[in-house]
Amino acid sequence: MNFALHEQSQHNPLLQKLESISVLSDEEKQAILHLPMNVRVLEADTDIVRDGDRPSDCCLILSGFICRYKVLSDGRRQIMGFYIPGDIPDLQSLHLQVIDNSVGTLVKSSVALIPHQSLRDLWQRYPNLGEILWRDTLIDAAMFREWLIGVGRRSAYQRIAHLLCELLMRMKAVGLANESGCDLPVTQSEFGDALGLSTVHVNRVLQDLRRDGLIVLRGSSLTIPDWEALQTAGDFDPAYLHLIKEEAP
Repeated sequence: MNFALHEQSQHNPLLQKLESISVLSDEEKQAILHLPMNVRVLEADTDIVRDGDRPSDCCLILSGFICRYKVLSDGRRQIMGFYIPGDIPDLQSLHLQVIDNSVGTLVKSSVALIPHQSLRDLWQRYPNLGEILWRDTLIDAAMFREWLIGVGRRSAYQRIAHLLCELLMRMKAVGLANESGCDLPVTQSEFGDALGLSTVHVNRVLQDLRRDGLIVLRGSSLTIPDWEALQTAGDFDPAYLHLIKEEAP
């Protein structure tokens, strides 16, 4: 084992993310570590890419919390995904000239902009990495499908429980959550924008989840006292996340 490489991998969000969904060779890891990146630190509520943009690079999240969203003509916002360190929420911009949604920060965040051409060169030199990034895009689509099912068929109680399960498992897979919880900087308004609920309704459901002993939420600190019960409440099956090791928190 290359211990120096292993140490570097533990501190590289993209490698941690890709290794949660596939197996990489040492050579492929080195190639990821040598990708050119332009690092930017952004304040909360800052757009990284806007609906209608024609970006020439992809955005890798290094720290913080990001969302994908679209604003309707009347000003209402629909959040279509939450993204954490290691995610590349606009990877599809490699193949779509015009972006049809916006990606922005929810809290102060650090991002790395990777030129499209550098990613194309990476795929040409390491076809397996291209397949792994394609797998990541397919998993993102699987999450979209689960969110659609949630908004269309799950109760508000189930929607919130399911989303909390998803976020905890994704964060645990990249070392951002412990055995029973994580830091979750999402406001009740943002939960509402993601799940098609009013802020009042979100507040009521969170109180119900607390009353039922399924969550402890203090500020942005989320604790899950009974993981199996929360999974049952949210009708949550982690198979759609396609993690190599689906470890329960």
